[in-house]
Amino acid sequence: MAELTLADLSKKMAKLDFAMLATQSADGGTTARPMSNNGDVEYQGDSYFFSYADSRKVAEIKANPRVTLSYTGAAGMLGGPPLFVAVDGAASLITDRQAFEEHWTKDLDRYFPEGVDTPGVVMIKIHAATIRYWDGGDEGELRA
Repeated sequence: MAELTLADLSKKMAKLDFAMLATQSADGGTTARPMSNNGDVEYQGDSYFFSYADSRKVAEIKANPRVTLSYTGAAGMLGGPPLFVAVDGAASLITDRQAFEEHWTKDLDRYFPEGVDTPGVVMIKIHAATIRYWDGGDEGELRA
């Protein structure tokens, strides 16, 4: 079983839109919530999500930028084995309107009614340090 490259894994992740984003809470526990990258899944080791700046997850990222993302979904056609991906990395917060436009999709208007000009919107960028995957009988680890 050959280990996948980041490009190979990216192709398999292309249809995985939702992830669970885990942050460390103020009491030392872990808090996880579903996040959508709205089709922005051409994976090169960075993931992008939008949020409101006053959200709990943003406060937790400011206190401790180390986060984990977990993805799961059917990777193959015709009921192939599910793909599981766990990403350990560091989150940063972006407030640049031009960067918003590079990652914005119309689906986001549902949550941010004024688009990239919605007051208080922030983009969360997660840069992967370690990526672990399980794809049927294959499993491996990549460093981004």
